[in-house]
Amino acid sequence: MNFETASLNRRNFLCGTGVALALPWFETFAAETATPAKTPKRFLSVYHPDGVGLPLKEDPAWKDWSWFPRGGEKDFELTKVLDVLEPLRSEITIYSGLSHPAVRRVHGHSNADQYLTGAATGGHGPYKNSVSVDQVIAEHTGEFTRHASLVMSTNGGIGAPRGSQTQSYNREGRPIPAMNKPKQIFDTLFVTSGKDAAAKLARSKSSLDFLISNTRSLGRQLSKHDQQTLQQYLDAVRDTEVKLAKAQKWIDTPIPEVDASNLHLEADPKEARLYFETMYELIYLAFLSDSTRVSTFQLGRENGEGPHDLLSKAVGLGGAHGLTHAVKKPNGWKNLGTYNRYQAQEFGRFVQKLKDTPEPNGDGNMLDNTFAMHGSASSSFHLSRNYPIISAGGKNLGFRNGRYLKFGSGNEDNQAGAGIVSDAGWRGKIEAEELPLAQLFVTILQRFDVETDTFAGYTGPLERV
Repeated sequence: MNFETASLNRRNFLCGTGVALALPWFETFAAETATPAKTPKRFLSVYHPDGVGLPLKEDPAWKDWSWFPRGGEKDFELTKVLDVLEPLRSEITIYSGLSHPAVRRVHGHSNADQYLTGAATGGHGPYKNSVSVDQVIAEHTGEFTRHASLVMSTNGGIGAPRGSQTQSYNREGRPIPAMNKPKQIFDTLFVTSGKDAAAKLARSKSSLDFLISNTRSLGRQLSKHDQQTLQQYLDAVRDTEVKLAKAQKWIDTPIPEVDASNLHLEADPKEARLYFETMYELIYLAFLSDSTRVSTFQLGRENGEGPHDLLSKAVGLGGAHGLTHAVKKPNGWKNLGTYNRYQAQEFGRFVQKLKDTPEPNGDGNMLDNTFAMHGSASSSFHLSRNYPIISAGGKNLGFRNGRYLKFGSGNEDNQAGAGIVSDAGWRGKIEAEELPLAQLFVTILQRFDVETDTFAGYTGPLERV
């Protein structure tokens, strides 16, 4: 590969036999261009099925294990479910009072399909979806990266209508298959196509072995700061690659056919943790290398068994979906809250990593230029209302964090629908008024320089965001 300064830009790669490693953004070459590239704007949506715990106020579990914070916009208090995000308090925003009007009467087992689309997918009968917000952003940013978007999930593929295993949908409303095998994702990001590429990579101790000679020649052209950046980047890729084989064991291990309450005895929780951490690391590397600026990650399928049902083993609990059905059993709310806490903890670890990574051109850190969402289309026991959503970052995109934003009316204390423990609950009438989540999506699209004032049939951005 010829590493002439004039030819280097953010779309170049270190090339070795069977491997193409996207370069981080180097100040050395950014400074020498007549029109320096703008800092990338990045988007991530992480979806978790089955909602969150919302016990009633009179329940002793309410104090510690209710998902939503208590208090006002700035003086909110996190319960034990989200207190792992306290160190990132100034970088996050928590939302309540948002949902998609078209599916508020749909059971939570069928509502994941529309989380990023807002479409009237319904609970039964004819099915039609629409484009997801991540893909609208990808259409805008994809020309600058190797991959327009990175679509991931624990279960992989597309699932079935109202049983989606992907969050991403194209302009025709067709699901985009999600990748769930860490090695597959790594190869997609870093392994070139070619008849002999896979075989040569398999014989290699590390894919990075192909790249060492090229990095030496590149390193002579880099500033001292960029040399450190390159080395940190290669170390991060190598560390992730080492974890892949172990994480792959987890995803390839069949779910044991045992009683859900005993599932935690059948697998090593460390394997679930390793898988989760590795998937997040792959998103980080994809953003760091500017291989893509848009990613989605779905943590399982609503009302479905599969690899995601084992993630709760990471905290020593039974099947993840079963936790929502056992909240009235001893420690039921605590168990569900503990799993929700673990989800928040891993999201927080990823957010912190972005915050700790400076942008090469001095335009803040990666978190400042990334809007990361974490949420579900259910609140209490499969109720398709009051979506529990956290966002992080995006300061340079105009987002102001360190806030707890409540929207709508009649549910200021988040008790509408709380305490539901059976399917009868989601059918009940809820008087509280909520705003369309689509308005937040309009805000996001506008901050990503997409010229639009509508999404999913709703007009205007969400105020106060």
